[in-house]
Amino acid sequence: MGLWTGLWTCFQVGLLFANAFAIPNEDRFLAPRGWTWAEMTGPWSNSLQRWVMRVIYCCQCLRLPLILLNIITIIVKLVVG
Repeated sequence: MGLWTGLWTCFQVGLLFANAFAIPNEDRFLAPRGWTWAEMTGPWSNSLQRWVMRVIYCCQCLRLPLILLNIITIIVKLVVG
């Protein structure tokens, strides 16, 4: 039982981080800080900033699966507790 509880907690943490990365709007939040996809070309190709931008854009492209995973998680939390 402890293993499944730990895995469920890790899943929820990952889902929360994916939700946090899916929220930022490029025009209102990322562009004023110089974090647009167009500005990430050139010598920044292997930087941490480039990696974070890839994660943000990946999470933004996967919004529908994130919505479904959120719904499933809410239902499981309501049923199991």
